[in-house]
Amino acid sequence: MAAAGLCPCRALLACRGGALRALCGSVRGLAAGPETHFGFQTVTEAERREKIYKVFESVAKKYDVMNDSMTLGIHRVWKDILVHKMNPSPGTLLLDVAGGTGDIAFRFINYVRSIRERQLQRKLKDHQNLSWQEISESYQEDKSKSLGDSQVVVCDINKEMLKVGKQKAQHLGYSEGLSWVLGNAEELPFDDDKFDVYTIAFGIRNVTRIDLALEEAYRVLKPGGRFLCLEFSHVSNPLLSRLYDLYSFQVIPVLGEVIAGDWKSYQYLVESIRRFPPQEEFKAMIEDAGFFKVDYQNLNSGIVAIHSGFKL
Repeated sequence: MAAAGLCPCRALLACRGGALRALCGSVRGLAAGPETHFGFQTVTEAERREKIYKVFESVAKKYDVMNDSMTLGIHRVWKDILVHKMNPSPGTLLLDVAGGTGDIAFRFINYVRSIRERQLQRKLKDHQNLSWQEISESYQEDKSKSLGDSQVVVCDINKEMLKVGKQKAQHLGYSEGLSWVLGNAEELPFDDDKFDVYTIAFGIRNVTRIDLALEEAYRVLKPGGRFLCLEFSHVSNPLLSRLYDLYSFQVIPVLGEVIAGDWKSYQYLVESIRRFPPQEEFKAMIEDAGFFKVDYQNLNSGIVAIHSGFKL
């Protein structure tokens, strides 16, 4: 009877012990930070930031080659469309976030230079009555400012990506109006109301707190400034969607292993695309951050989308 009398006590202690272990587990989980996702894995926000940093540290040197391989070069067309949609004019101040290897920055510079050159040609035609010397002096003065005071600031959280971008810029001869800043999209190291345009291309899905990144984009833009985001999205055509999934999960990680020697990083990149919000949901997130006139343009049936919004 005495032994039998101990059973309820043991059961009670066991229950209390289990509850205590569960409580300790919850406390440890809270201490580690809120849960989020890394591809299809569930991780803490701190773990996600660390893992994503390592992904881009690993792929930085082969990033551009892999972009060409994964998209068959179409990413170049998508980026061209983004810059044409931006339609920057001489004097525009652009912040390109997560722009480490410089693709958007270089396109921006080329676009502004071409506009500046056309303006210069028109100016010369309007001054045909000037002497050759006056025309030459005017041309040289204007030519020295090929961007017309335009500037682009490339901001990236990853040192290796910035290193690759700087090397590309030096090799391609870009220096005027271009600067590189190490910074976090969730906490940008810039003053309020500073930039005319904010771009982020294939970067926002790798941000842990997208809501904070959008709020920061709004903060650093001038009133009247424009937000532009180019990102992989959700395919609307069911047949194309199935083919796209097959290509993404069966081919891209293999390309990552063959070209970059890194299967896992490209497996994550594919999974991160699937976890990114659909077009309408992301549009609502941009509006929640305070932007107006928010819309989006699907490219290639929604494989990618360009979202646009204004700070009014």
